[in-house]
Parts: sequence; structure tokens; C-alpha cells
Amino acid sequence: MNMKRIYQRIAKEDGISVTEVKKEMQDAIENSYKKKDKTLSEMVLQKSITYHGEVPTVDEFIEAISHKFKYQEKNKKSIGCHGLY
Repeated sequence: MNMKRIYQRIAKEDGISVTEVKKEMQDAIENSYKKKDKTLSEMVLQKSITYHGEVPTVDEFIEAISHKFKYQEKNKKSIGCHGLY
């Protein structure tokens, strides 16, 4: 499923526009990057994401996270069930 369809599905389920969905997602990303009392895992994750502004855009954030999940799944399959999970 492509991102446009995902945004549309979320908007329909929540009874809001796609623009509002993206705005709410961007607000959540901005809040997480600007908060002062981050956990170590939050700091590590945020440092690992490449972006071109003060904080990542929704699309930059989703792309980075999806790559991380794909990489984890690939590694999980290559090391079997005896990995570090």
C-alpha cells in the first residue's frame, strides 16, 4: 500500500482530511524532537534518522523507520531465531 492510500485510510477512519492527518503526524514528530526529557532510546533513534530541517518531515520519518524495520526483518531471517531478539 502506498503512502497516499495510507493517509486516505487514516483520514477516513478518523473523520478528518488527509491534510489534518499529516499535520497531526508532523506535530507529533516535532513534539518528540523538541522535548527535553528524552530517553536514551529516543535519542539514539532520533540521531539515526536523516532529515533536512530542524526536525524530519512525516515522509522523511516514515521512510527512515520503514528502512529500519526492513533491515531488522532481513537480519532476523538471516540469523534465524537465535539472534539478539
